[in-house]
Amino acid sequence: QVQFVESGGGLVQAGGSLSLSCTASGITFSRYAIGWYRQAPGKQRELVVGISSIGGTTNLADSVKGRFTISRDNGKNTVYLQMNRLKPEDTAVYYCNIIGSSKSWGQGTQVTVAS
Repeated sequence: QVQFVESGGGLVQAGGSLSLSCTASGITFSRYAIGWYRQAPGKQRELVVGISSIGGTTNLADSVKGRFTISRDNGKNTVYLQMNRLKPEDTAVYYCNIIGSSKSWGQGTQVTVAS
């Protein structure tokens, strides 16, 4: 059974930074491109940034260019999201998943950016 567990969210002032982690189980993690997604209140979930199986950044949303960095550690089945210069519009629940998958969503981690 595929499972993703996200962590690292919290409340931060605008301009601050947060680092998110997502650990996967139930899959051969190193084979998959993984994405960080977010869902703000009243909005659809969107793909923010992805990372290929070998570590190349993909699907980087214009809204986070120059501020968010994705990385992965295949030995730990974990993908990371470093978020800098956060803005109130980054407030959302953040999830990770296999890019293109609509299954096995985790609980997500709440990121709240205060203005």
